[in-house]
Amino acid sequence: MSSHCCSCENTSAAAGSDAGDGSAAGDAASPAAGAALPKVKFFGGEQIPLELHKVRVVQKLHLVPVERRLAAIREAHFNDYQLQTTDVFLDMLTDSGVNAMSDNQTAAMHRADDAYAGSQSFARMRAAVNDVLGKKFLLPAHQGRACENIISRAFVKPGDILPMNYHFTTTLAHIMENGGKVVEILYPDALQISSTNPFKGNMDTSALEKLIAEHGAKKIPFIRMEASTNLIGGQPFSMANLREVRRIADKHGIMLVLDASLIGENCYFIKKREPEFANSTVAEILLQMCDLAHLVYFSARKLSSSRGGGICTNDEKLYDSLKNLVVLYEGFITYGGMSVREIESIAVGLRETTDETVISQSPSFIEYFVNEAVKRGIPMVTPPGGLGAHIDAGGILPHVPREEYQAGSFAVAYYIAGGIRGMERGTVSSIRDPQTGKDILSDVELLRLAFPRRVFTLSQTKYALDRLDWLYQNRSLIGGLRFVEEPPVLRFFNGKLAPTSDWPEKLAAKFRADFGDSL
Repeated sequence: MSSHCCSCENTSAAAGSDAGDGSAAGDAASPAAGAALPKVKFFGGEQIPLELHKVRVVQKLHLVPVERRLAAIREAHFNDYQLQTTDVFLDMLTDSGVNAMSDNQTAAMHRADDAYAGSQSFARMRAAVNDVLGKKFLLPAHQGRACENIISRAFVKPGDILPMNYHFTTTLAHIMENGGKVVEILYPDALQISSTNPFKGNMDTSALEKLIAEHGAKKIPFIRMEASTNLIGGQPFSMANLREVRRIADKHGIMLVLDASLIGENCYFIKKREPEFANSTVAEILLQMCDLAHLVYFSARKLSSSRGGGICTNDEKLYDSLKNLVVLYEGFITYGGMSVREIESIAVGLRETTDETVISQSPSFIEYFVNEAVKRGIPMVTPPGGLGAHIDAGGILPHVPREEYQAGSFAVAYYIAGGIRGMERGTVSSIRDPQTGKDILSDVELLRLAFPRRVFTLSQTKYALDRLDWLYQNRSLIGGLRFVEEPPVLRFFNGKLAPTSDWPEKLAAKFRADFGDSL
């Protein structure tokens, strides 16, 4: 386990860009090298995010009546992972694999070389990894958790200690599966919901030194840094902090591993919030970040708006220690369980990650949503982070016992209120203590509303805000949940829950009374 030291249309299918053949995707649309992040001011003074892309392919969405939403969440056993998309209006569950692809990405998929071995599609992906992430040795995998499986099997032994700035659910599961223990090393304010700290994802380096002194470097196979820490609000770390972590790693001969799945957003925040990099390009920041890590892995479902993943390094010995595991668990080392069409898409998407107009799109919408929610008095994680807007369900529902899953309950309530599917990031996503069988309560109880790149429109964002506002005003109607069927691992995916009272029916009835015949 982990522990602490201290019928509408949507733009989900494709977004147009001005890039050429993918070899320098996004260059034509990017600001000049060293320029500040692009800003557009409105004459009337309104501060709203502006889409710097146009919609070219659309997908129909379904906004069903509240009575159907109530029935649908009941059929899903009050677990929104089990909802069907025909019952979901805005799917804000995740950005994983659902970012809008660019025209150049979809075009590249048609030139895929489907050779089992030695595919030129893989050669193009490897070249993109080298150019964008600065790593020449690449091992492909079918997604991020597959990379975690390979890395954990290669390096983690029973009794090992794995320090990190924060865990991700699948990271924790793989490390525990191999007998290791995760230790999260955070600064005290990292878990404060409301904060002005621009880098809440920083690792507490003094605590890291103490941990190494306590356990010894031989018990620590690697230090893991996660860009835009997912479970605590998409909060970034600074380049200065990453440099200090690398210095300590080198001092003790410990490998530094970087989870780069959300590195684009972390780069955006470094450029925006760390003065040293105000005039650096995203491409330059990306290379510096990755250069500080011995091993980099990523989920392409996030990083490059594709599907797949990869592990990369400049250390040939590290590469050799992992490649046979890739063959065993994923496939041959030039496809790694991925479709070659996805490999082509990754190659283009990686290059597009250096386009500041691309990586700034989601954070700008998240910032707008969070700031507008705060104006309405709704508790939100601040400062706004990457990946999604994070609602403080624990702060909204103090009357619901934590053992009745505040964030899970709020996720159900928000779906009933608006047909919007968010992701519970609280105790439902935690685990039970193997000795007592009781829940290990999460540090925070959050509902995450993901903003996949170039997917949602401003009117849809305003709709999500409106329904959140209504739900906040009616928060006293929301009750708790309990498990009725609980898987032993990653229970939040397939677990079945039930409400502790008839509160979902009362909430739906209040919606109908307040909104009349509105959907």
